[in-house]
Amino acid sequence: MGDVGIFVVILAAMGFNYTNGFHDAANAIATSVSTRALTPRVALAMAAVFNLLGSFLGAKVAKTVGSGIIELPNDKGSLVVVFAALIGAIAWNLLTWYFGLPSSSSHALIGGLVGAALASSSSVLWHGVYTKVLIPMILSPVIGLVLGYFVMVAILWLFRNASPSRVTRGFRLAQSVSAAAMSLGHGMQDAAKTMGVVVLALTVGGYHEGTDIPLWVFFLTAAVLALGTYSGGWRIMRTLGRRIIELDPPHGFAAEATAASVLFVAAIQYGAPISTTHTITSAIMGVGATKGRRAVRWGVAGNIVTAWIFTIPGAALVAAVTFLVAHRLV
Repeated sequence: MGDVGIFVVILAAMGFNYTNGFHDAANAIATSVSTRALTPRVALAMAAVFNLLGSFLGAKVAKTVGSGIIELPNDKGSLVVVFAALIGAIAWNLLTWYFGLPSSSSHALIGGLVGAALASSSSVLWHGVYTKVLIPMILSPVIGLVLGYFVMVAILWLFRNASPSRVTRGFRLAQSVSAAAMSLGHGMQDAAKTMGVVVLALTVGGYHEGTDIPLWVFFLTAAVLALGTYSGGWRIMRTLGRRIIELDPPHGFAAEATAASVLFVAAIQYGAPISTTHTITSAIMGVGATKGRRAVRWGVAGNIVTAWIFTIPGAALVAAVTFLVAHRLV
């Protein structure tokens, strides 16, 4: 694979990036739309803009994905591995989008990288997978669940004597800020992951040296993610916004503020590629639990958790099969 090969891989990376945008747009805006704090189109436009801005703040995450998960030789054949990884991630995104399940695009990409690397007998950096992926994958939803619960308890206590109508109006306005913060965190995480894969492809293909991200990769990735976000993800939005729990503005604000905080710390402090989907979903569950155990539709939550469990192995399997087929054809 020569110049055509790198073009095909970058095209596949942008395809994954686009599906990531419409698949995960719900993460940032579902709660704001469901509480009527924002109209769907306004929310999507805002999410697209802040995804764009957030992509410039995710260099640590990009480095983790580009060089901390798998190790490939610098030859044109390694482009097939990266291509197969992206196809695995895209296939899983489309499958879960079709069924309206808010699974993780991040873990689909990680699974794709690992599956393609194993199929090609390339090195998987298991320490990096364990410390940067598996541990954060477990911790981020737990933190989102617990923190969301206590943030909502604090809000209920602080506003216990306030007029319900005034509180609702105030938190509808506050949700504009929390949704923007959530979108910024999504850009820091998800755009960065695609940038890391593009840099990996450029490096193994002999078109780039080092881990620095070329400026054109920033702009291209951010623009495609913003376009995908604006196209919307209505199936998943309905699941997050209505099917887990009926949200009001205070609960929506608490969930978004909690999830955004976790995303910021993970990206800026640790460079960990955590799932925006896992984080916001668990925050919604934690916030909803303050209404009582029966307020959360745990059956829907169980289906989502099942999708989480199968994301990495599912994407890995598709990527491995794709590599075996593509390797014979190239």
